[in-house]
Amino acid sequence: MLYYLFEYLDKYYDFPGSALFGFLTFRAAVTIILSLLISTIFGRRIIRFLQKQQVGETIRDLGLDGQVEKAGTPTMGGIIIILATLIPVLLFAKLENIYIILLVITTLWMGTIGFIDDYIKKFKNDKEGLKGRFKVLGQIGLGIIVGATLYFHPDVTLKEKLPQEQQQEILAANPKVESSKLFQLEEKSTKTTIPFVKENEFDYADLITWISPDLGKYAWIIFILVTIFIITAVSNGANLTDGIDGLAAGTSAIIVLTLGIFAWVSGNIVFSDYLNIMYIPRVEEITIYIAAFVGALIGFLWYNAYPAQVFMGDTGSLTIGGIIAVIAIAVRKEWLIPVLCGIFLAENLSVVMQVSWFKYTKKKYGEGRRVFKMAPLHHHYQKSGYHESKIVTRFWIIGILLAIISIVTLKIR
Repeated sequence: MLYYLFEYLDKYYDFPGSALFGFLTFRAAVTIILSLLISTIFGRRIIRFLQKQQVGETIRDLGLDGQVEKAGTPTMGGIIIILATLIPVLLFAKLENIYIILLVITTLWMGTIGFIDDYIKKFKNDKEGLKGRFKVLGQIGLGIIVGATLYFHPDVTLKEKLPQEQQQEILAANPKVESSKLFQLEEKSTKTTIPFVKENEFDYADLITWISPDLGKYAWIIFILVTIFIITAVSNGANLTDGIDGLAAGTSAIIVLTLGIFAWVSGNIVFSDYLNIMYIPRVEEITIYIAAFVGALIGFLWYNAYPAQVFMGDTGSLTIGGIIAVIAIAVRKEWLIPVLCGIFLAENLSVVMQVSWFKYTKKKYGEGRRVFKMAPLHHHYQKSGYHESKIVTRFWIIGILLAIISIVTLKIR
């Protein structure tokens, strides 16, 4: 909203300093500062409110060190992350941008599902919370909305570079030609990026057009199914990662910051030309949302770092996973998720392996056996005697390493 106000002041009154709001970098900087202030200053008030409402975490005795001391710690702290993200976005982002609209919908949608789950746990005294099938239905619903919008909306387009021969002809005629002249016109496309591959573009339509070219009109079904799978997998991965103080928030901040770099370069035609990557018009506005989200996560860590004064609950973890998934799909980097979100993947796989092996061995030998001392993975290390702050720090370091590997895929193919 402030963006439109200062745009008006600059256009009609030449108000001093108002032109700064036309720069993405300035708006991103102001956004992350405001988000940090909201999450740290007002975060304390929200924590006090949650304490008054007796929204304390119920701890099951799993035999983990320091576990009992956490009983009664306020949960549903994801409200802090949601508010600290949305308020700066509404103030400084271009609200007509389709990517911003989708991310706002994602935040409210997943935040509502998580809030209902936490509410049932705390106020209905049901430790199971919202039934798993309803969570999955909510994730599927969001996947349909996001997938259909990204496929059918006219503002979601790509601009690919001209064939090499045409580029050489243009450069030969004018070596100082603008980068935009080396790209084709905007077009709708289901193409995405595959990391570590030389010819790294892949079209989802190819999954069915090899049968018959006429099936290309049904590519939207494939795209929506992929979107549903990614949103469900990443949001559940973030949910499982939220098990010890600071782990989910810190890991997610690293992931989102990396996605911010991808959004920045993919939405800038000069960088896209230099890095030889697909140019996605209007996607650079996601940088504002990411700046707010990173600020909110870091501000939340002020209270969530060991020993935690508040837990994010499903209100936060499901929202975080949903936002990460939608951003990755929007910037056409969803195939990079297994690397970039490697921590989430490991947490997910540890649970799948543990449950599957336990059921298999119980059926075969009459006694269930375990792969890990406890799942998800971070609890295995707790059972092994590591302090949770050491586990979190090492997971962060691994997350940073995975982020660096993800970034270098821009050039290494």
